[in-house]
Amino acid sequence: MSPPDTIALRHYLGEGRKDRTISDARHSVSLADMIERSCLAGRCSELSGRSVLIATSRQLFSALAMIELDGVARRLLLCPPDFGWERLQVLVEQAGIDTIITDQPISGHCAAGRCTVIGIDLPERRIAERTTDHATEWLMLTSGTSGLPKIVRHTLDGLAGAIIAEGPTRHSDATWATFYDIRRYGGLQILLRAVIGGGSMVLSEPGETIAAHVARLQAGGVTHISGTPSHWRKLLMSGAAADFSPRYIRLSGEIADQAVLDGLAQAFPHASIGHAYASTEAGVGFSVDDGREGFPAHLIGRNRDGVEMKVVEGSLRIRSKRTARAYVGADAPPLADAEGFVDTGDIVELRGERYHFVGRRGGIINIGGLKVHPEEVEAVINRHACVQMSRARSRRSPITGAIVVADVILTGGIDEKRHETIRSEILSQCKDSLAAWKVPAVIRFVERLEVTAAGKLARTDA
Repeated sequence: MSPPDTIALRHYLGEGRKDRTISDARHSVSLADMIERSCLAGRCSELSGRSVLIATSRQLFSALAMIELDGVARRLLLCPPDFGWERLQVLVEQAGIDTIITDQPISGHCAAGRCTVIGIDLPERRIAERTTDHATEWLMLTSGTSGLPKIVRHTLDGLAGAIIAEGPTRHSDATWATFYDIRRYGGLQILLRAVIGGGSMVLSEPGETIAAHVARLQAGGVTHISGTPSHWRKLLMSGAAADFSPRYIRLSGEIADQAVLDGLAQAFPHASIGHAYASTEAGVGFSVDDGREGFPAHLIGRNRDGVEMKVVEGSLRIRSKRTARAYVGADAPPLADAEGFVDTGDIVELRGERYHFVGRRGGIINIGGLKVHPEEVEAVINRHACVQMSRARSRRSPITGAIVVADVILTGGIDEKRHETIRSEILSQCKDSLAAWKVPAVIRFVERLEVTAAGKLARTDA
């Protein structure tokens, strides 16, 4: 079989620094060793043309399997660790999975004779030379909060499109990290940046405290790091920022409001701070590096990286070679419209010469027939100097159907005697900036706010 046109991920292992590694809290694996050693105990050739589910408890094992199998397997389905086996069975059927790579026992969860379970260990001596047989399909799960997620099909070329456009060797001296899990789109982007760009990577660890995580990032020499705004707010609240000195910070996955951008600029005055727009379906759209929320209006249309964007009824739509190719499954809906544009479901509003994100179309609160985007309310609340983080949500009301309730985390050390004053100031701030129906009817001060496994603020109504 002749090799495909695409270059497999493992071909980048010999590029860049000679001391390149991928590490977690327990192990560090040399990427140079991966050229000569196999994380699958020499069984890679058996998996040629197979449809493989990577479902390991540790990100390091998943990273090694991705590098090993790209260009060998027909398709790879990446499974985040919080996804239970029972729910996974439907997706395994949809994706036509015939092989499972895991470090966990899963007997009884797969039909007999259909799935081969392979336990991953740290790299062993390679038995045979690897060949690139297939342009592997990369399958990822969307981060929907209810029901089963959709399966989205990507190619490596599409996933790496923004990295190649930026210049893969631009950050060749970087040691990367991300608060994301690398089996989600945002985390995978950082793993690809490290491998393709010639750098190293330090992986996050489930259940690790922020202080312990930051200490490990600093000890590992991390220079470049990404996460959601919620990830970064948690870090800023922890007090651990003083012990960390990255030079490159990026936010994605949620709306980056001015408050969090300003907070990061104050905490890391010597870092390059920006926010990127990307989603599992639409791919990487653009990056904004001017320190301001939103994005310049001139990005609508075709830009120099070959990404075309338009706004239809307030919703941002994207067309480029970086978008996913399709949803997977017999009854899967079309991913793009007839012109090839992916509807992101993110609502934007033009204010002067800049577009601002106001929220998700599916997250609107209905107040007596009037629409409220919770993110818009949060952006106003977060401007208050005493606020670290907030969440706007709906509460049922017998009169209007719902009211807006705001849960607010204040900066540590504030005397409770000041709470009523701060509550009044926040309310006044909201009244000055928001339409009357968007102003919270209730403001609650709370100790913590839940963040989903994808790093996004958990949104629940009452």
